[in-house]
Amino acid sequence: MNNRTDFLGAKIVTLHEAKQQVEIWKLASHKVVFTNGCFDILHKGHVSYLARTAEHGNRLIVGLNSDASVKRQEKGENRPINDEAARATVLAALSCVDLIVLFDQDTPIELIRELEPNVLAKGADYDPLETDSHSKKHIVGSDIVRANGGEVVAIPLVDGFSTTAIVERLKK
Repeated sequence: MNNRTDFLGAKIVTLHEAKQQVEIWKLASHKVVFTNGCFDILHKGHVSYLARTAEHGNRLIVGLNSDASVKRQEKGENRPINDEAARATVLAALSCVDLIVLFDQDTPIELIRELEPNVLAKGADYDPLETDSHSKKHIVGSDIVRANGGEVVAIPLVDGFSTTAIVERLKK
C-alpha cells in the first residue's frame, strides 16, 4: 500500500476476502468481533459504539447494509443520505474497524454464517438473550454464533445520538 487512501480501500472487502482474512486471524488466535448496521451519517454514537464493540476482541468486522438494503429498512424515503461507497470509506477511516463487508440482504445472516465470528455485537436496544426471531430485540445470527461457541453481547448506546434524529433536526 502506497498511501493512506489505499489503506482505507483495503479495509473494504468482499465476503470471500473477509472469510480468508478471518481464517488467518483465527490461526493467529485473534478473537473476531462482528457487528452490522447502516452507519449513514457517522456521529458520536456510532463511533462510541464501534470502539466499545472492538474492545470485545482483537479484530472488528462491520457488515454494512448496501444502499438497496437500507432502502428496504424503511428509514425514510431519502435514506441513505450517503451512498454505500461513502459510508464504507468513512468507516474504514476508524482505527477500531478492521474490515467492512457490504451486504445486500435484509439481514447479515449470510455474513455471520460464513464468517463465524467469535463475538456478535449489537446495540443495547437489542437483547442477547432474546430467542424469538420475530421479536424486534432478537439479534440475527445469535444462534449461529452460540452454536459455534461464541458469545453475543449488547453494547451500551450514547443517549441523544441517532441518524434519524439528526435528519429530523436538519429538516427543522
